[in-house]
Amino acid sequence: MELIHPGERLDDLQLAGMRILQKEAGFRFGMDAVLLADFARVEARDTVADFGTGTGILPVLLRGRGKGKTIHAFEIQEDMAEMASRTMALNGLEDCVTVHAMPVEQALTVLEPCSVDAIICNPPYGTPGTTLQNPSDTLRLARHQTEEGLKAWLITAFRLLKGKGRLAMVYPAPRMLELMQLMEQAHLTPKRFRLIYPMAHKAANLVLVEAVKDAKPMLHPEPPLIVYEPDGSMTPELKRIYHME
Repeated sequence: MELIHPGERLDDLQLAGMRILQKEAGFRFGMDAVLLADFARVEARDTVADFGTGTGILPVLLRGRGKGKTIHAFEIQEDMAEMASRTMALNGLEDCVTVHAMPVEQALTVLEPCSVDAIICNPPYGTPGTTLQNPSDTLRLARHQTEEGLKAWLITAFRLLKGKGRLAMVYPAPRMLELMQLMEQAHLTPKRFRLIYPMAHKAANLVLVEAVKDAKPMLHPEPPLIVYEPDGSMTPELKRIYHME
């Protein structure tokens, strides 16, 4: 199998020798995936599902941190799923990470109900009508999702998770209330959140949220995560997350 195709590049993640394939002119992972991988409570023994894996960045980051024994990554775009599979081969992860080229809503066709310990999800943030649609199908699918689509993902998460199983997501901070309400409607209780600020003097732009299946309502805010210092350098917390300290 040819592991690197024309129009792709191979990036070194500077984490346990892990590398990732990305399209030179397509969707590429961002900081939000790195922050989510750090935030998610995933144990080394866990069975994990990744909803909308894209490039496959989250499974690679989790395995680079020694998290997750078995990971099932779901991606609706066949070309992205195929590239993510090659990324797993490049990192020797074929035995522990399986990429499924199918919609998240079909996950129960390959996994048993109540069989997953943790789910990670970096969903498309855009809502039609609130952001400009990208003319590229790959970018459009990676960045836009309807409310009904998100509801379907959360219902699937509830069905897959074991009792007390965990769902970790990253989402736009202004839409945190909407996300938590949808989680509760799917019987997933928001338990933990962390707001992300680009700088200390700016408003939060992202939020990390953990919901737990069959849990009592009690929300635990975590310390804010400030990304950059006033001079534009990385904060000590961001350096810790990127394993730079």
